[in-house]
Amino acid sequence: MDIIYPVFTLVLFTFVVLMALATSRFVSVRRRDVNPKLFVLMAGYEPPVYVQKLTRNFANLLEIPMFFYLLAVLMITLEINDPILVNLAWLFVGTRILHSAIHITYNHVMQRFGVFLVSAITLLVMWIRFIVILG
Repeated sequence: MDIIYPVFTLVLFTFVVLMALATSRFVSVRRRDVNPKLFVLMAGYEPPVYVQKLTRNFANLLEIPMFFYLLAVLMITLEINDPILVNLAWLFVGTRILHSAIHITYNHVMQRFGVFLVSAITLLVMWIRFIVILG
């Protein structure tokens, strides 16, 4: 099942962002940019912007992509190995990585939204194609 490769890529990328987030939190405490008590309940103190960006981006990687992961599991379970769906999966993964790159770096909201919109539409098209294949 070729779908496993874009899925693995997005999972791996999500772990990269998670490691960056963990590192940023450690660094923020070490630099005394934030009171360590913030990380007890994630409340009461304001984390630095670099920590906030990574925190929000990590959450983004666990929201819309869940529909991608569900579709991939269904494709594997039903033994659907459609090249168009796989290519769309790579497009989805690429746009999610680009979305993260914009979000974590210069964070231009309209550019980020445009990439998000492309990724969301791509995922919707994937689901529609999947349903049509099931016919």
